[in-house]
Amino acid sequence: MITVDFATLALRSGDKVLDLGCGEGRHVIGFYVEADVHAIGVDLGFHDLQTSAKKFEPFRDAQNPRKAFHLACSNALKLPFADGSFDKVVCSEVLEHIPDYHGALREIARILKPGGVAAISVPRYVPEWICWALSDEYHSNEGGHLRIFKEHALRREIEATGLNFIRRHWAHALHSVYWWLQCAFWQTKERNWLVQQWHKLLVWDMMEQPLLTNTLERMLNPLIGKSVVLYFYKPSEQTGQTA
Repeated sequence: MITVDFATLALRSGDKVLDLGCGEGRHVIGFYVEADVHAIGVDLGFHDLQTSAKKFEPFRDAQNPRKAFHLACSNALKLPFADGSFDKVVCSEVLEHIPDYHGALREIARILKPGGVAAISVPRYVPEWICWALSDEYHSNEGGHLRIFKEHALRREIEATGLNFIRRHWAHALHSVYWWLQCAFWQTKERNWLVQQWHKLLVWDMMEQPLLTNTLERMLNPLIGKSVVLYFYKPSEQTGQTA
């Protein structure tokens, strides 16, 4: 399930790309498959990194020296990379879990090269608020969501780190409904018939990519998209423009 638009990232051969908070690897593996890049995934959860490594194996292309894939266990507030190390940085559905998310934003700006592009996604305000209203357990469990972001406020906070806004879009409207159902029936969750049926729909959608659900999601994303995705570039130190 890819949240970020790779076309907006404009991956180029030779790019060094970071997936910050990579989880089980959906984006970092996607980078590797999409282009001849050095894809690096960082996460604080060691077990998630182990899962990501296993999921990567079917995609490994040992015959292509222009591709590289690495994983590292690290804290988003103190990344083990030099200033200006990455051409592209993605941080998808991570900031809502971090107490000091401002520190993570500063690290993203620090490690991004001048002219580089960052993509940052968080749960969208209204769909997330509905989840919180339906279930306290949704957000109060260990490792859960600590806050609900307002898009314009987050954009201003990211711009305050020195990054310039490019565009935004929404994603995963059909997943909003799934999470509302989970929250409404939290005590039974996956055992609930409605939750099970909607999960089957999502799996079918992801595996088959049918025109029906693709069209429906595009129509619903502006209304109930689960995630908002914001794109920024780091101005060139000399020209103030992208490289």
